[in-house]
Amino acid sequence: MAEQVGQIEQAGRLPRGELFLGGRRRPSGDGATAATIDPSTEEVLTEVALATARDVDEAVAVARGAADGPLCRMTPSRRATLLSRLARAVEAEADRLTALEVRDTGKPWSLARGEIGTCVRYLDYYAGAADKLHGETIPLGPGHLAMTVREPLGVTVHITPWNAPLSLLCRSVAPALAAGNAVIVKPALLTPLTALALAEIVERSEWPAGTFSVLTGTGAQAGAALAAHPGIDALTVTGSVATGRQVLRAAAEHITPVVAELGGKSPQIVLEDADLDLAAEQVLTGICSNTGQYCDAGSRLLVHRSVHAQLVEDLAERMARLRIGPGAEDPDMGPLISEDQRASVRALIEEGRRSGARLITAPTGLPERGFFLAPTILDQVTPGMTVAREEIFGPVLTVQTFEDDAEALALAEDTDYGLAAGVYTQDVDRALAFSRDLGAGYITVNEYFAGGVEVPFGGDGLSGNARERGLVALESCTRTKSVVLRIGKG
Repeated sequence: MAEQVGQIEQAGRLPRGELFLGGRRRPSGDGATAATIDPSTEEVLTEVALATARDVDEAVAVARGAADGPLCRMTPSRRATLLSRLARAVEAEADRLTALEVRDTGKPWSLARGEIGTCVRYLDYYAGAADKLHGETIPLGPGHLAMTVREPLGVTVHITPWNAPLSLLCRSVAPALAAGNAVIVKPALLTPLTALALAEIVERSEWPAGTFSVLTGTGAQAGAALAAHPGIDALTVTGSVATGRQVLRAAAEHITPVVAELGGKSPQIVLEDADLDLAAEQVLTGICSNTGQYCDAGSRLLVHRSVHAQLVEDLAERMARLRIGPGAEDPDMGPLISEDQRASVRALIEEGRRSGARLITAPTGLPERGFFLAPTILDQVTPGMTVAREEIFGPVLTVQTFEDDAEALALAEDTDYGLAAGVYTQDVDRALAFSRDLGAGYITVNEYFAGGVEVPFGGDGLSGNARERGLVALESCTRTKSVVLRIGKG
């Protein structure tokens, strides 16, 4: 524990809180700033610039210059080399980036370190794909040659969330760079530090100026201006449903394509033949990792009535043993991101209790400072309750029971979201049947959060329209051009 605290103090040099445009850093156009706060201590870490609409115009202009200039002329193999070098640079600064993520988000050191490792993996994975983006030939007959060519879009915008700041930035930026685009990142104002630190790393690299820009600022000002800008070619947004709707409306004016990865209300379905010890471990991981602040958190436990009491008792005992504290101490669970988020989660817990859910909360003795909240089980939840339908985005597990597979499927599908689902059973036929019938975009069996950067991720319904990760992510970073040639005189 002391070692991690020391690493954070030594490695966590804060980046300059300025905009990064065209390979240089500068204040915002009007000099306005906002504070970023450590959720573990409630202390102000630093001030960061608030980009204006004019700053957005400049960022788009410099990105366009890079996209239409040096990036357009760069060979795919060169892009692959630069991405691989960027991966090594991020790897070399993993301790500092981890320290910044811990300070900015409050998440445990081990979790933050794993997410920085995932960033490296994204960069390496898409470096390997950069020189393999090719088209195809289409047989029209002896008188014609038809082919497709895959080209970069040009300027892509990436509005990233606060729950896994650098990991989710790299998830969308790495394929965009691999495809030859210039990127503009608008990180969440609550957690901008690792995006700014990455800008410092890019600044020292051989990427052309204007390839990578960072605009810190509010969603209402910087985010809205980016989404509505006529000079961008595509936009990726990861965030709440409300944020996604705002971005989609703004982008619609110029028919800008949007990849939207939004919220979730993902079920974890425990059948009566499941390994209950394994299920308890994975259900706990699914709801308490990152203090429940993942879009695909397994927030709805659907359990067969015959094993309900045993599983809930086991989960309550496991929750009671969790170590909760500042991220620097590498606990099992850190704080929520802000006081507003904690108040929102508390209000939904109280709403559930008033609606008739049985409240099981543990542990006690939370730190006095910081935005901490005990993990909570809301048992005896019914489908019409608000807590069964709305995304809570905190360590709150709702519990419903079922009698058979048909009822389990009906409960799982009774949602406006469609992001993820977990199934626990020792019967492979039942697992495959649920995988076939569930409307979620990402389904795991006997392990929650299974998969990796190679596996496409995304959902449907209110969860958005995204398919990120894997090779499929490159499709939203390129456009397909068809070319048809007449051959000879016939």
